[in-house]
Amino acid sequence: MKTLKYKTNINCGNCIKSVTPFLNELDNVDLWKVDTANPDKILEVEIDDEDEKVVFEAVKKAGFEIEKV
Repeated sequence: MKTLKYKTNINCGNCIKSVTPFLNELDNVDLWKVDTANPDKILEVEIDDEDEKVVFEAVKKAGFEIEKV
């Protein structure tokens, strides 16, 4: 398992609610959280394989921007 960090534009509770179903359906993501207090709105993801692209796809599908930190 490894922890990855991404810069996003997920900046409020409603944004987190919007992205939750997309991230929760990923089999390789064990835990995730967004630090909305951080100016870069850091999404921290614990992933149990090397398939990072599913995280990018899920966040983009939810309508948010994402980039690797």
